[in-house]
Amino acid sequence: MANPPTDRYNAVWLIFFILGLGTLLPWNFFMTATMYFTSRLAEPGVPRENSVLTPPSVTEPPNSPNDSSTRADDMGGHQTYLQSKFNNVMTLCAMLPLLIFTCLNSFLHQRISQNIRIGGTLLAIFLIFLLTAIFVKVPFSPVSFFTVTMIKIVFINSFGAILQGSLFGLAALFPANYTSPIMSGQGLAGAFAALSMICALASGSALEDSAFGYFITACVVILLALLSYVALNKLEFYRYYTIENVSAAAPAEIELKKDLLENGGGVAETGAESGDGGKSVIQILKKVWVLALSVCLVFAVTIGIFPAVTADVKSTIAGESKWGIYFIPVSCFLLFNLFDWAGRSLTVLTMWPGQDSKLLPLLVAARLVFLPLFMLCNVSPRTYLPVLLAHDAWYICIMILFAVSNGYLASLCMCFGPKKVGVHEAETAGAIMAFFLSLGLALGAGLSFPLRILV
Repeated sequence: MANPPTDRYNAVWLIFFILGLGTLLPWNFFMTATMYFTSRLAEPGVPRENSVLTPPSVTEPPNSPNDSSTRADDMGGHQTYLQSKFNNVMTLCAMLPLLIFTCLNSFLHQRISQNIRIGGTLLAIFLIFLLTAIFVKVPFSPVSFFTVTMIKIVFINSFGAILQGSLFGLAALFPANYTSPIMSGQGLAGAFAALSMICALASGSALEDSAFGYFITACVVILLALLSYVALNKLEFYRYYTIENVSAAAPAEIELKKDLLENGGGVAETGAESGDGGKSVIQILKKVWVLALSVCLVFAVTIGIFPAVTADVKSTIAGESKWGIYFIPVSCFLLFNLFDWAGRSLTVLTMWPGQDSKLLPLLVAARLVFLPLFMLCNVSPRTYLPVLLAHDAWYICIMILFAVSNGYLASLCMCFGPKKVGVHEAETAGAIMAFFLSLGLALGAGLSFPLRILV
């Protein structure tokens, strides 16, 4: 096939979007139910409050126990030991598996078939959420519920890490703009969960009912993503870029690409070219290290300040109005997720600056300015820094720029990374980029502790 076929009805692009949505929506819905989880950890005999769900974060895996440790008090009554430790242990159980399995996927993805790494993990996440929905109606002792919940958090982040790394690796085999729908879908996941949170606040739904509905909704989305992935193999455009376009590749790359997609990606011994091609992760890392460190820094800055600091900003104009209640859900979570999504989606229209431009890492480094800007907003409580940007408008404007730059620059890095290497190295490069993305999340989670203390 001399010329690539067209992506009819943008079907492959849309499926990549749905798969991107499926990578983060489950965790976002899981985080939305934090109040439900902590309510189940109350002492036996203590009635649960019929309060709405109020998540600490709806964008990426958890960042800091500061995010929601104080919110458990809203349920009424004294916090139990398990309630007070829930967010700390949850952070540990989420971030460590995410980082470890993303790293393992970078090295071991060639030994495990793509269908298992993507289809298998989607099925596993679906089953976890189905069990979570069922467990809403099942009585547990606080210790048993705490243990079961943490085990689910470990598994969902382990499978999610493999899914995300594999998905970016798959997209790396396509034109550069086919990483954009994955990033855009991930951005929509956060916006969708933020809207769900605001609707819950407005409706006054009971914790248990809201949690059950959220988990069932997550099951539906994951099932849709799984069915979409199954449909990919029937699409001519997809098959061309994965298997059927081998006639256009160099002889050494033919065997490598066939082996990569059909047999799990083991490196074929097809001569000197294949030996130099893509079997060494270190060699690939040397080609993409600037972009890898850039995406790492993007998320380290973002997670370092959001929402550990940003969620503690108080409105100065609310007075007695309900704006005080909706200020953080709207100005922090919803605005961030909407404009992060807009930034990720912007790469569909433009991909400036280019992959070899020195301006890209400079723009990434410039985002460090957001750390002091947010810390100088009306964060409460505070100990050391003065409030120089008290008005709500300052906070909202900074949040919009912060979110757009996060989505756009991260998406650019993830799109460009695999294009710095040969076709037979692209999937490994995509997996490496996903690892550095997760490393940025982990570093940001650690950075959030001192940043909040310094305010």
